[in-house]
Amino acid sequence: MILRPLTLDDESEALAAHSEFAIDDFKFLLGYEPEMAWCDYLEQLAKEHLGQDLPDGRVQATFLVAEYDGKLIGRTSIRHTLNEFLLQYIGHIGYGVRPDFRRRGFASQIMTQSLELIYEIGVDRVLMTCIDDNVGSAKIIEAHGGVLENKVDFEGALMRRYWIVKRA
Repeated sequence: MILRPLTLDDESEALAAHSEFAIDDFKFLLGYEPEMAWCDYLEQLAKEHLGQDLPDGRVQATFLVAEYDGKLIGRTSIRHTLNEFLLQYIGHIGYGVRPDFRRRGFASQIMTQSLELIYEIGVDRVLMTCIDDNVGSAKIIEAHGGVLENKVDFEGALMRRYWIVKRA
């Protein structure tokens, strides 16, 4: 499994994944709007990666898809910094695995590679969050060194807030 940027060739499969995640009220394609041209969305992601022309509330971030055996199986969003909202509720890394590929170890692989990338950026203390009843995500975060700091209410859902400190 590899993490890589989206390309022009990924449009139909990425949009299919986006629709799959919408059922769970989870956005696969962060910042994507249905009326957007795909090339415009890719340009927006490139600017976000560089920290240029960021919309209000957005921070410099790297968005990558997880590919396995030629299929897009998931994604990660690695936020280089945190604003107040991200610090309180969302964290540095947000990832997801498409339903047909869950429970095969891909989430753990995405997490491992995402942590490696954020450490390369220079973030040594990483905030991760998950909904309180998402036992699978909590286990993955904890297996990667996540230490629960607290739980906070976010739009009526209890969110677990974990910190992962880079090991020497």
